[in-house]
Amino acid sequence: MTLKADILGYPPRRFIRTVLAVVGVLLLVDALVLMAMGHFNMGVVLPAIFGSTALWLSWKWQSVQVWRARRPMHARLWTLAWTGFAIWLLSLLWFWSRLFTLGLEPQQVPPVQSIVVLGSGTLNGHPRPVLAARLDTAAELAKLQPTAFIAVCGGVDWGEKESEAEIMARYLQQRHGIAADRMVLEKLSTSTELNIQLSRPMLAERGVPADAPVAVVSSDFHLMRAMNIASRQHLLEVYPVAAPTPLATRFNAWLREYFAMASSWLLGEV
Repeated sequence: MTLKADILGYPPRRFIRTVLAVVGVLLLVDALVLMAMGHFNMGVVLPAIFGSTALWLSWKWQSVQVWRARRPMHARLWTLAWTGFAIWLLSLLWFWSRLFTLGLEPQQVPPVQSIVVLGSGTLNGHPRPVLAARLDTAAELAKLQPTAFIAVCGGVDWGEKESEAEIMARYLQQRHGIAADRMVLEKLSTSTELNIQLSRPMLAERGVPADAPVAVVSSDFHLMRAMNIASRQHLLEVYPVAAPTPLATRFNAWLREYFAMASSWLLGEV
C-alpha cells in the first residue's frame, strides 16, 4: 500500500472530518449571529476564524494529509501547529476556571458605603444585555444596603447621544425604582480603569472617604481584571459582586476577556 493510500484510508478520517465540520458550523453560526447584532470583538471574530478554518480543514482533509506526509518539515509544522493550539486551549480553560471562583452574591456583601457599577455597552439608549445584568445585580444589592450611594460609570458609546452613566441611571430609576439622589453619574470614562478612577472623587464629594468599603459590580467574567485594577488604584476594602453573563453571549464574552486580560497585563493596567 502506498503512503498516499495509507493516509487516505486512515480509519478515523471520516470521524475527524465530521467533528471538524460540526464544530466549524457551530462556531461560524455563533459568530455570524452576534455580528448581525452589531458585536465585533475578539470573542466574536476569533470563533469566526476558527469556524472557517475547521470547515476548510474538513473539506480539504485528504489534501492536507497528503501535504503533511510529503516532507518531514510539513509533518513537523503540522504537529507544531496543533501543539500550540492545544497549549493555548489549556491556558484558556485554566483562565476560565479562575473566573468561576470570583464574585459574591449581593446578600453576601458586608455593609458598604458605595456601590460602583462598571459600564459595558449601550444600544439605542438602552443597556445591552450584559450591562442590564450588572444593573439588575446592583439594584438587588442597593435594596439590601439602602444607605449606600450608587456610582454608575461610562462615557458616550459610539453612535449614542447619551452617556452610559445616564442610560444606566434611567434604567435603575425606571426598572427598579432607585432614587436619583442616591446615584452618582460618572459620564466621561472609556475604560474600566477610568470607571474606577473617575468615580472616586465624585463619591468623595458625597461624603464617601477614599478608604471606605466599596462594592464593585461587574460581570462574572470581568471581575478578575476589575479587581486587579482596583488594587493598583490602592482601594483597600473592595467587595467584588458578580453579575451573570447572558447565556447567549457567555462563551464569547469569556473568550474576549481572555484577550482583554492579556492586553491589560501588557499595558501594565493589572
